[in-house]
Amino acid sequence: MKKTLFFNFLILLVASTLYPPNTLAEDPTQWNLPEGAKARLGKGGIREMRYSPDGKLLVVASGIGIWLYDVATRQEIALLTEHTSVVDRLAFSPDGRTFASGRADGTIILNGPIVQLDRSTGEQKMLIGHTHWISSLAFSPDGKMLASDSRDGTIRLWDVITGEQKWTLKKDSDRASMLSFTPDGGTMVSVSWEDKISLWDSITGEHEKTFALPPDCSTTGAAFSPDGKTVAIGSENDTIYLHDLDTGELEMTLTGHKEYVENLAFSPDGKTLASGSGDGTIRFWDIHTGEHRLIFTGHTLDTIGVAFSPDGKTLASSIDDGTIRFWDTDTGNEKRPFTGHSESVYSVAFNPDGDIIASGSVTGIINLWNADTAQHIKTLSGFGDIANNLVFSPDGGTLASGHNGIRLWDVQTGEHKMQLTGHIDAIGSVAFSPDGKTLASGGWDNTIRLWDAHTGKHKKTLIGHTKSVRSIAFNPDGRTLASGSDDKTIRLWDVDTGKNEMTLVGHTEWVESIAFSPNGKTLASGGGGSIILLWNIDTGTTKMRLTGHTDWVESIAFSPDGKTIASGCVDATIHLWDTQTGAYQKTLRGHAGRVKSIAFSPDGKTLVSGSEDGSVLIWEIRLSADRH
Repeated sequence: MKKTLFFNFLILLVASTLYPPNTLAEDPTQWNLPEGAKARLGKGGIREMRYSPDGKLLVVASGIGIWLYDVATRQEIALLTEHTSVVDRLAFSPDGRTFASGRADGTIILNGPIVQLDRSTGEQKMLIGHTHWISSLAFSPDGKMLASDSRDGTIRLWDVITGEQKWTLKKDSDRASMLSFTPDGGTMVSVSWEDKISLWDSITGEHEKTFALPPDCSTTGAAFSPDGKTVAIGSENDTIYLHDLDTGELEMTLTGHKEYVENLAFSPDGKTLASGSGDGTIRFWDIHTGEHRLIFTGHTLDTIGVAFSPDGKTLASSIDDGTIRFWDTDTGNEKRPFTGHSESVYSVAFNPDGDIIASGSVTGIINLWNADTAQHIKTLSGFGDIANNLVFSPDGGTLASGHNGIRLWDVQTGEHKMQLTGHIDAIGSVAFSPDGKTLASGGWDNTIRLWDAHTGKHKKTLIGHTKSVRSIAFNPDGRTLASGSDDKTIRLWDVDTGKNEMTLVGHTEWVESIAFSPNGKTLASGGGGSIILLWNIDTGTTKMRLTGHTDWVESIAFSPDGKTIASGCVDATIHLWDTQTGAYQKTLRGHAGRVKSIAFSPDGKTLVSGSEDGSVLIWEIRLSADRH
C-alpha cells in the first residue's frame, strides 16, 4: 500500500514539476512549445510504449518527445521534450521509479523525478557515450545497472546511480541487438540482427557463449520470457522461433502470420506470447503447446508495438495510423483507444481564408485543423496512399492530394470527389492554377499533366524532363508553369501551348522544391545541394544564392508580401531569409525530424510546418516591419 501511494505521488510530482498546477488542464497542443511556436498539432509518430510496473502509467516514445498517459482516465499528464531528436527506445526500472529513454543520436536520459531527478534544479540525468541510434535498453533485475545497444557497434553497461560506464563491448557489426538480463542479474543476453544469441557476464563484460539461430531466420524482433529461460524471435519469413537460453536449442516454431513478425511480448505469467506482424494482425500463442489462441484484427496497417499490462488483463498495441488500441486478453474485445499520434507529416497547406490547415501523413491520413484554435475538424482517409502533396483550390472548396494517383476532396463534407489517373508512377507535386480551372501534376514518370479541375479530364501532357518531376508551381499570372526535377533543371512551360519556354540550369543536385514570388518575377528553388537559388524569370539567370542550411532543402515558401522566404531542411530547421538582400534572418527550431513541408498563412503572420517527427507546428512570424 505504501509503495502504491508513493508511486502515485511520484506521478503527480512528474506533472507538477513539468507544468505548474494552473497549467495541467491546458490543451496539450500548448505543452513545451519551442520558441516562436503557437501550437503543436499531432503527438508525433509512435516509436515504442511501456507500462509502468504498477500499470497506472503508459509511457509512449514519439517523434516529438515522450508522452505520459494516465491509463485509468486515458488522459495525457505530461510531455517530456528533453530529447532533441526522435526517441526510439524506453525501459522501466523494476521498481518503477525510473524510465530510461534512448534517442536516434545515441543519447540516453534517465527520466525523473520518478527517480533520478535533481529536485533542486529539475534536471534529468543524461548518459553520453553512444554516437548512433539506440536500438535497445534493459535494466538489471536490481535496477542498479542499465544496458544499452547502439548502431554505433557497441553495447554499454551503465551505473544508474552515478551515470558512469562500467564497461563497453565492441560488436562484430553495427546491426541492432535486443538486450535482457537473466533473473539473477549475473548474465546479460543479446539477440543480434546478425541471427545469433550471445551471453555476457554482466559484472566483467566477459563473453560466456554464443548460439547461432536458424539460417533462414532473418531476425526482426525479440522478446524474453519473465523467467529468463526462453527468447522469442520474430523473422522476415513470417515465423516465430522459441529458443532455450541455457542450451540455445530451438524449442518451437510458430507459424500463421502472412508477413514479417517484428513485435513480440510475453504475458507477465510467461504463458502467452503476443506477436504483431506486417499483415496488420496480432496473435496470441500458448508457448507450452504452440497453439494459436486469439487473433486481433482491428488494425489496418503495420503493427508498431505490443505491450502487456502488468496484470496481464490488457494488451496495448500501436500502428502506423497513430492509434493505440487496448484489448481484453481473455475475450479479444477492444477497449477504448488513444488517438492523436501520427506518423511522418509529409505535407501542410493553408486554405485561402487562412482558417483551416490541412496536414497529410505517410500513412495517407489527411487531417483538417482549425488554424485559430488548433482543434481537429475532420479526417480524410480510406485509401492508404502517402499524402505528400496537398493543395487547396483558390475558392477553398476542394483539396487535392497526390502520391499514388491524385485525389480531390470536398473540404466541407470530407467526401472523396474523384481520382485522376494517367501517371504511370507516383506523383511528385500538384498545383491549382490561380483561376482554379486547371490542376497540374508532376510525376516520377518524368512528365507533367494538366487536368480540368472540375471534370478531371486530362488536357495535355508536358514532356521534357529526363528524370522525376518533384515540384511544380504556377506563376501568379497563370500563364507559366515551373517544374523542378531530379535531372537538376527547372523548366518553364507555356500553360496554353505546353511549350517549354526556358530551362534554368544551376543546381548541382536534384531540385526538391520551387515557389514563385507573389509578383511572379522571381522563382526560388532548393534541393539536394543545400543551396537556395533565386531566379530572374525574364532572363533565366540567378539573382541570388542563399547559403546556410547544412543539408538538402525539402520545402520553400514566399510570404504573401514577398519580403520573406521560409525554407525547411532535412536538418529539422526552418530558415527565414530577406528576399531583397538574401540576408539570413532567423532559424526556427522545434522539430525532431526533417521538415517536409511549410506554408504561410494568407496574412503572412503565421507559418505552418510539417515534419517526419509526426507533428505540425504553427509559428508566429515576427520580423522587423521596416526592413524595406
